[in-house]
Formats: sequence, C-alpha cells, structure tokens
Amino acid sequence: MSVSIVRLELGSFESLPHHTRRCVFWEVEPTANGQAYESEFDKEAWISGLLLEWGACGQVAIDSTTNSVIGTAFYAPPNRVPRSQHFPTSPVSHDAVLLTSIRTEPGHEEVATILLDAVLGDLIRRGVRAVESFGLVRNGAGGAEFGSSIGASPANSAESGEVVTGGGLPDLDFWTDEAIIEVAREILEDSQADLCTTCMIDASFLKNSGFDVVSSHQRFPRFRLELDEGLGWKFEVESALEKLVVMAEIDLTGRQRTAVPVGSGAGRVSAKRSPRPEGPRKCKCQ
Repeated sequence: MSVSIVRLELGSFESLPHHTRRCVFWEVEPTANGQAYESEFDKEAWISGLLLEWGACGQVAIDSTTNSVIGTAFYAPPNRVPRSQHFPTSPVSHDAVLLTSIRTEPGHEEVATILLDAVLGDLIRRGVRAVESFGLVRNGAGGAEFGSSIGASPANSAESGEVVTGGGLPDLDFWTDEAIIEVAREILEDSQADLCTTCMIDASFLKNSGFDVVSSHQRFPRFRLELDEGLGWKFEVESALEKLVVMAEIDLTGRQRTAVPVGSGAGRVSAKRSPRPEGPRKCKCQ
C-alpha cells in the first residue's frame, strides 16, 4: 500500500470520513446539556476560518491505491479550540499550537506516525516553538505513570489502581470508553461529559512519540513537544529528496533522458571523419 500525505484543503472536505466531517468535539463550546454535538456545517466553517486567517490546520493521509482518506490530523492555536479550556489540565501554553486529534481508519493505525511527522514538519517550517496535546489514558496500564486523578482519596490512589468519586468504581484496567465518559461527568463536573474518545489521542502514543507530560492527570494528561529549530533542516532535506524521487519517477514513466557531456554538441567533428581535401576538386562532366 502506498500512502500520500497532503494538507487539508476546503475543497477536499467532502472526502473526509463521516465522523471526522461531522464531529465538533474540539471546534465548538460544549453543550449545556452535556450531549454529544455533531454539525458538518460548523466543522467546515471552523476549517474555513483557520485556512483563511491562520493557514494549514490539518493533514490528510490518502491510500494511493483506492484514493480514499485513511487518516487525518488536526491542529490549531489553542484560542481557536474552545474545548481546550475545559480539561482539568488546561490551559495550553501560550507559545504552543494544540494538536487536537490524530484519527486513522480501522486497519491503518500505522499511518498515525506518518501524520504526526507531517504536522511537526509543517509547524517547524512555520516557526512554531512547541506543540501540545491532551492525551487520553484508555486503561489503567499507564494511569499512575501520568499522574494522580482529581477526586481520588489517599486510600484509593494510583498505587491501588482505583479512583473513588463518591461511590466505588471498578479497577482502571477494565475501564471502557463509556466508563471514562462517566468519570468525566463526576470528576470534571462540567459539560466535558460529552467527551468524544474517538477524537482524542492516546496518551501512550504521545509519550512514545517523544512528548513530555507537563500537566499530570490520571485520565487526561497534557503533553508538550519542543520543536527544535534544528529539526527544520531535517524536514527540508527530506522534502527535497522526496521531490527528487518524484522527478525521477516522471522521467521513468515519460521519456528516457540520456546524459550528454558538456561540449558534446551535435555539430562537433568526429575524429574518424575523412579530412577535407586541400585543393579544389576537378569537374568530371567533360
């Protein structure tokens, strides 16, 4: 399978997967009743505004064989992401761009790393200093690693693998996405109850990708990755190499180009050519 990564353009909005096209978990203020909210119009308007006022805000992975979208990544300044103010580890640092989501279609999970590289490359070229993201701990395997939970009692801390918020809750190892949403209602006590786990990035993925925890939490740690200016050279070289490969493919599929040494023009006299006669030639017609 061949995968190509392109910047998200408004003209390709309709080709995005259904959930990606409609879910506005990050893009609008949480609803008062805590219900999940979907709006294709609002999602398109959010993308349009960012493209006009800020620039690229998404990267899209396309399967070159089927020409279908198999993954997306979205990022934006935190002041353009209303949801970023409603996490227990908020706010995002003023000098960072917020990576909101990296989502891949089933069977294409390996594309997530490629999408992240595309996001980082774009931000480095634009001179962004750092990127931050809210991670989601989906089970208890790494809960204690990312910090203690809000509302946990001393007797039920990260060491015991349990969190108590009023009544007892099952061991974190057995938590499902639905259980996470329920805990969000009790712990956060705000409209974060409409949590969309599909549009959040796994905390383990962020950690394995080089991000550092800057604000700990049992469920929603905030991560940060410093974008070293020296990395810009690496991305520029890789981009140049990719262009050379594309040019070579065009030559192979088109006409074959033959290397000709400098100065070997068509009018050059060959050394094997017969010398020109010294005197005038006599006419033999008589």
